[in-house]
Amino acid sequence: MSYVIKRLLSMTFTLILISIITFVITNILPGDVAIMIMGTQSNPEALANLRESLGLNDTLFVQYGNWVLGILQGDLGTSLLFKMPIGPLLLQKITSSALIVALSMSVALLLAIPLGVWAAVHKNRWQDNFSSSVSIIGVSLPDFFWGIMLILIFARALGWFPSSGFVHPNEDIFLAIKHAFLPSLALGLGLMAHLTRMTRATMTGILSQEFIRVARAKGLKEKVVVWQYGLSSAIGPVITVAGLQTGYLFGSIIVMESLFNYTGMGWLTYQALLNRDIPLIQATVFSIAAAVMLINLLIDLLYPILDPRVRLS
Repeated sequence: MSYVIKRLLSMTFTLILISIITFVITNILPGDVAIMIMGTQSNPEALANLRESLGLNDTLFVQYGNWVLGILQGDLGTSLLFKMPIGPLLLQKITSSALIVALSMSVALLLAIPLGVWAAVHKNRWQDNFSSSVSIIGVSLPDFFWGIMLILIFARALGWFPSSGFVHPNEDIFLAIKHAFLPSLALGLGLMAHLTRMTRATMTGILSQEFIRVARAKGLKEKVVVWQYGLSSAIGPVITVAGLQTGYLFGSIIVMESLFNYTGMGWLTYQALLNRDIPLIQATVFSIAAAVMLINLLIDLLYPILDPRVRLS
């Protein structure tokens, strides 16, 4: 329990720093929020009244305090672009992007773990070289390249999946997965390369340890030794690295959702940046940071279940 409290306190401190940095950076960006709302041809007196009502004439310290107070009360402000409260907008979009993140992570783990184990078992042989080559290719090529290739092959040539569009999971989960599959696969292939290398390195170390040699000496089948004894000891570090990569996924979906015209959290962040929607930029950055830290906390709590040798302390 003390570990969880320490982590929550650390998360709170980190979120405060992120909120300060985000608020300061967005406030030094060029542009006047009042002019963005009312237009460049607006009456100067009306602009002055709007700045006063929005608190833009207050010091940055007061503005930041009001913004944080609004967050604590569940009020993230109003989007200048969409003319609606940001809270419900974020909730809808982050649910859609969570589907892509979950599918991407599933694809990466389902491909990376068998490939990494295969390479570790056949260390310094052609299987290991093949796995290394696949990893290098995956790391070297950007995610948008995989996205374009998948659109050309599976959407345009074969017609198996839509090349663009979006369906919310609450409307039709199967159709939502169909629309999210290609961007998820594109992100998953890039992530797979990193996790394959991690799995291979971890399994190589595990398979050289004494308890593995004892298990083999007892006459256990090689599959049991590798998958039951070896992988159960190696899975913890792999899952931890996968959790750390959620930040990479949330960053990459900005490009991927724009490429596939998938109107999730990444698309929303891009539109906010493109249109200088300051309240929406602040809310999306803060929400993504909070989501990434929460996921990493959950994975840390899951670690002792995956590897009973580890205890939270």
